[in-house]
Formats: sequence, structure tokens, C-alpha cells
Amino acid sequence: MTYQPQNLIPRRDPAMVMKLARLGSFHQSRLSFMRILTRRMTRENWTFSRPVFEIDDQGVGHAVFCAHTGERTYSLVAFAHDLPADKRSDRVIAEAWDSTFTLFDGVPTADDIARLARNVPLQEAGRVTERELSVSRANRSVRLWEHVVSHLAAGTQPDTTEIAKVGYLMRTTAVYGSGKLGAADREQIAERPEFSAPFQVEMLSVYLTRVYVRDLVQHMANQRGGAKAATLAPEIARSMGIGNSTGLGMAPFLLNHPKLLNNWIMAREEAIARVRSLATARPADAKLFRELLARSVVSAKIWHSEHEIQRDKLVELRRDLDVLVARTRSSDLVGNYPWDHLYGWAETHLGVDAQECLASLMLEPYGDLVDPLTDGMSDADYSAFRIKGAMTLAHVSKILADRYHWVSGIDWAAAQNCARLWYVSEEKLEPRLGERFEEPLADYEQPLAPGRDAAALQTVIAGLDQGATVAEFLSKHPEHRCSMRRIQMAEHAPYAEIRDNTIGSDLLPIDMLRCKLSFFGATHFDPRSDRWVRICLFGNAPFPEELQHAKSDDWAYPPREAQVV
Repeated sequence: MTYQPQNLIPRRDPAMVMKLARLGSFHQSRLSFMRILTRRMTRENWTFSRPVFEIDDQGVGHAVFCAHTGERTYSLVAFAHDLPADKRSDRVIAEAWDSTFTLFDGVPTADDIARLARNVPLQEAGRVTERELSVSRANRSVRLWEHVVSHLAAGTQPDTTEIAKVGYLMRTTAVYGSGKLGAADREQIAERPEFSAPFQVEMLSVYLTRVYVRDLVQHMANQRGGAKAATLAPEIARSMGIGNSTGLGMAPFLLNHPKLLNNWIMAREEAIARVRSLATARPADAKLFRELLARSVVSAKIWHSEHEIQRDKLVELRRDLDVLVARTRSSDLVGNYPWDHLYGWAETHLGVDAQECLASLMLEPYGDLVDPLTDGMSDADYSAFRIKGAMTLAHVSKILADRYHWVSGIDWAAAQNCARLWYVSEEKLEPRLGERFEEPLADYEQPLAPGRDAAALQTVIAGLDQGATVAEFLSKHPEHRCSMRRIQMAEHAPYAEIRDNTIGSDLLPIDMLRCKLSFFGATHFDPRSDRWVRICLFGNAPFPEELQHAKSDDWAYPPREAQVV
């Protein structure tokens, strides 16, 4: 059945959606990049193989895991290392890891593997070629790793309570693509259907890494236990994802890619509007929604964090989800625009986190309405970066009034509103956030305060001839070039700009991290400070041998019987 929404309810106002507090409360959805990938792998009947597994009894060696699309093959080349405990670190300045990886375009030869063995374990200190699509590394969750190996070696299954406390056996500390370290540029593969959606190379790399981790832990248990070793139960293996530690390096991405951000948010907001516009719902749709809501309650219960901000958000989310469950028991979710009424109720009765959880849940029964929107989530419009020199300042002023009206509510001269600045570290060439009035960093500031810069531009052009062109203006005021480009892009991209202060003393970079990671499909965000967060990727996802038997696309929601600790 194909749904054709009528009397379309408008997309939510960017002035509300693009606030950091809301962006930092997004949840995974049907539009998340991991789920786009697993749907494609299932739909196109991808096959998988492991042609190489040369890892010794000490857990050192290499392996190759292949994904065959029918048209092409992509191979994760994994290197397993014997890492001393004192060298294990999730920080970007680390120089050694438990495992290192590259996603190879095709099937690597012995010569390719030898070349990669000289470079991939070095990460930033090495170099790869255009045959490599990504470079990544991961560390073990040491305590859980030993727990699983020792139990399997002894012929027993690991304790699911212990597994639930962590959720993964390894966590990646970086997954680099798009030309990093010499790897293939995005343009080289963007036209391939399997990579047309955003971050599909990186998601495939992580998916295959999860297979590698499962096989490696089993291998180590077999080496230790011999014939008495048990095989890890599929349901236990499936419950574990790949952890990830993400820091400040990811936060500026949303600011540096305004058109791409717009496309992501626009797709999600269009999906929400389409579902809210449905006059009726099938009983099966309401049943699926209630089932996934119940599993979301379980997800919230098994989601833990020691960070004060996240702890408070979890308390509110759990309470609100219970209220939402009670509401849905007494509500008609079939007739009279059920989803619009339910969302309207949520806006006045639930906190932001639960509102965004509900927004994602409402999309689940409607793959035919929602999934085609993934086709527009990439950004291939490179012409948008060209400044339109013939545009008049009057036109620029109109865009500022429409898209940047919020900047006038901030006193940009106040110390607390410009207390911080973004710069790039010399040591690792990674974005960092400094204290403007405590560190001598002003000369190195990056243009990552679009609100402040738009306000400055607005002040300058207000007293000028509004008939003058942008080209004339920039010839005299080139310092506003970057801001002018953003403003022109925002004219046709209402969700391109975060409508908040990105250099204020109260900035929480973890809001930007969560926004981006929710589009990846991450769950169980666990901030370790306001600047870095741990997450889980592909938790409960089907393994390659299970893809064709998966009943649905709902693996991102834990089963009702998931262990609560």
C-alpha cells in the first residue's frame, strides 16, 4: 500500500528545530545511515566471505572480510596487534591500537596486504592510496574482552549482565574517509549507488569490523580452550555492537557543511510532516508503533551514563516515555490524523528528548513514505559554494532578516557570548575549542561562529547602498567573504544553520556530536565531558549470515527481553 499524504502539515519551524538543545536530543531513525546500509544489503542480497584469517594464538596477524554487492567487492583488511596496556588510549594522540583497518576497493592481493601492513598500523604516520576508501582503528574493552574469552574457553557462555554493562568488545577511536591519509576522495565513489547516501563507506567499514571482532574473540577463545571451547551464542553476539569514542574533532563538521546538514534535517523534517499528515493509520501500523515504543522504554532503561547532564536527561526521558505509553493506551492511533494529534500532545506534555524519540518512532511503520527521502540526503551541489557576486545587498539583507533574525537577540560584545573560539591544533591538525580570554589563540580562530559573523555583516551593510552588489561589497570588505557564502547558501536551505551561539561560555559541543551521531544511527550516548562522548554502533544488528532472515528493519530497538542492569 502506498500512502499519499494530503493537506500536508508543514515541516517544523527551523527556528525550533535548529536549536542546540533539540539537535542534541535527536534519536536514530529510519533515515540513519547504518539502517540505510543494512536495508540495502538485505534488499540487494549482498554476500560476504572471509578469504584470509592469518592470526596466531597470541592474537596477532591480519584478516580480510569481503562484502560482495553483485557489482563490486569491498574488503576490510584488518590488522590485529599485541598492544601493551600502557599504550592503550582512546585519545587522538595515541600511536598504537589493538586493531587497525582499511576498507579496500576490490579484493587485495598479497602485495596489497604487504603494502597496507607497512602503513595502516601507523594510521596518521602512514599513507594509503586511492584503492583504500577508509582507514580506522579500535581498542578492546579490556575487562569485557577477557570475560568473554575466558568463559568461552572454559566451555560456557559469557554473563549477559556483564555484557549489558558495556555493550561492545571493541570501540573505534577514528574512522577516516574522504581522502584522509591519501584514501580515495568522496568524488571518486559518490556515483556508486551503494555509496550515494552519506557515510556509507564508513558504515560498511564499521559493520565489517563488528564481524572481525566476533571472529577474533572466538578465535582467541578457541586457542585458549581447545576442544572444550564454546561457540559464542548468536543472540549474545548480536547484542553487542561496536563502541566509538568521538571528541571535538567531529563537532565542527555540522558548521563546515551547512548544505549537507540542511539535507539531513530536511529529510527528517519532511518525513515527520508526511507521517503527521496521514488522516488515518492501519491497525498494523499502530501495533508496530506500540511495540517499538515498548522497546524504546527498554532501551532507555539499559542506557546509562555517569555524566551529570546525561543522567538528568535520562531521568526525564524514562519518565516521559512512561507517560507516552500511558497516553497511547488510551488514544486512538488509527483515525482522525492520529500522528499529528499525538505529536501535538507531546509538544506540551513531554520534554524535548522524548519529543524527538516520538518523532523517530512515528516514522517506523511508513518505510514507503520515509525511505525514498534518503536519496536527497547527500550534497552534490558544488555550485552552492560559489558566491553570487551579482546579488544586491538588499537581497542579502532580506536573507539575513529571514534566516538570521535570531542573531539580534545575542549581545556579541558580552564576554560570556564570545568566551570561546575554535582553532586547529598544530600537533594533530584536529579542531579544538579554546578560551578566548585565557589563551593567546585569536590569530588562529576558525570561522565557526556563523551567528556572530552574520550579525557583524548585518551591521556593516545596514548603512550601505542597498543597490550595491555583493561583488562590489566584498572587493572592499573581503573579511566577510566566508559569511556571505553561508548566507547565500542558507537562502535555499532553511535548516543549514545552527541557530545558536557556537562560541558562548555555555556551549555544549556534545549537542553537535549527538546530532551528527544520531544520523549515523548511534544509540546510548554516554558523554564523558561536554566535549567527547562514547556511543554504540550496530548494536543488535543482524550479522551477514542473518541479513536475509531478518524479519524487519527494527534492529536498532533492543528486544523487550534485553538485560537491564
